[in-house]
Amino acid sequence: MSNELTWKGYAVHDTAKWEDFKLIDIKPKPRGEYDVDIKIEYCGVCGSDVHTITGGWGPPHLPVIVGHEIAGTAAWVGPKVTGIKVGDRVGVGAQICSCLECKMCKTNNEQYCQKHVTFTYNSVYPESGTITTGGYSSAIRSHERFVFPIPDALELEHAAPMLCGGVTVYSPLVRNGAGPGKRVGVVGIGGLGHFAIQFAKGLGCEEVVAFSHSSRKKEDAIKLGATQFVETGKKGFEEALHASLDLIICTANVAPGIAMSELLSTLAPGGKFVMVAIPEEQVPIPSRDLVVRGISFGGSLLGSKKEALEMLQLAAAKGIKPWIEIMPMKDCGKAVRAVKDGNVRYRHVLKQDIPR
Repeated sequence: MSNELTWKGYAVHDTAKWEDFKLIDIKPKPRGEYDVDIKIEYCGVCGSDVHTITGGWGPPHLPVIVGHEIAGTAAWVGPKVTGIKVGDRVGVGAQICSCLECKMCKTNNEQYCQKHVTFTYNSVYPESGTITTGGYSSAIRSHERFVFPIPDALELEHAAPMLCGGVTVYSPLVRNGAGPGKRVGVVGIGGLGHFAIQFAKGLGCEEVVAFSHSSRKKEDAIKLGATQFVETGKKGFEEALHASLDLIICTANVAPGIAMSELLSTLAPGGKFVMVAIPEEQVPIPSRDLVVRGISFGGSLLGSKKEALEMLQLAAAKGIKPWIEIMPMKDCGKAVRAVKDGNVRYRHVLKQDIPR
C-alpha cells in the first residue's frame, strides 16, 4: 500500500438511487506520520449509512462511500505511530480524526472536539480538503488515535459492528453509572438496542428492561440478556415500572414511535434519559415531566478511544458478540435496503470481495 496506490470502494452517486452502488477508484489523503493504513476485511452496516446515502441528514458529498464499522489488518504504519504494527488486527469506528489539542481531545472526549470532528466518511480533512471515504472499500487511512487494536478473543466480523454500534451505547452506559445495583431501560431492539442490552448485562446491571413497540422481539430480548420485556404499543405499559429506572438509553430511530411521556414516567427522580439515535424528525420533549421530577434528558455521540478499548475488552471477557448476517460487500445495496426496512437481526456485516 504505497502512498500513490489507488484503492477502490462501492459508492452511491445519487441519493434518489441510494441502493445503486458502483465500484470506483479512491485516492486517499496524503500519508501522515501518525497515520495507519488498514486493509479492510469486514465492515458493518449502520443506520447512519442509510441516513447519509438517502440524504436524510442533508445532501452528502457525492459520490459517497459509507461504512464506519471497520475491521481488518494494519498494512502500513507511520514513523511516529506507537502501539500498532503491520499485521495487527485493528478497527476504525465513525471518527477518523480531530484536532487532538483542545480540552475535549485531551480529556478522552475527542468525539466532542471543539475545533473539528472528522468523521470516517462524508467529511472533510481540514488540512488537505480530501473527502473521507468509508469502509465499503478495500482500505482506509486513519490517524492512530482512532485505530483500535482488536483482542484475539474477538472475531473480526464480530468486532466490526462494535466500533460504532457498540461504543455508541457503551459510552452513555458507563458515563451514567450503569453497573451493579442499577436498573436500566433500553428503548428499541435493533442494531444499537441489541448491543445496549448485552453491555448493560455485561456491566452487571441489576435490571435490564427492553422496550419495543410490539412483542415480536420479546424472545430475542430475553436471549440477549433483558430481565424484562415491555411492549410500548400497549396502553398503560408504563404503569408497572413507574419511577423505577435509573437510566434509559433510547436507540429508537423514528421520532413518532417514541412514547416520550410514558417512558419518562418510568424513571426515578434524578433518572436520566439519553438519546443515541438521531431520527430525521425532531423528538418532542415534555419539559414539565423533566422539571417536576428532576429528570435529565440528554444525548450521547459515539464514544472515546478509551471507552472503545474498554468495551472490546469487556466483550472479549464476557463473550459478548453481535447477532450478525454476513454478506459479500458487493451486496451492499441489499444490505442498506434491509436496514432501511428494518429487516435485520441485528447487524449486517459486509465481507471484503474487492480484488486487490
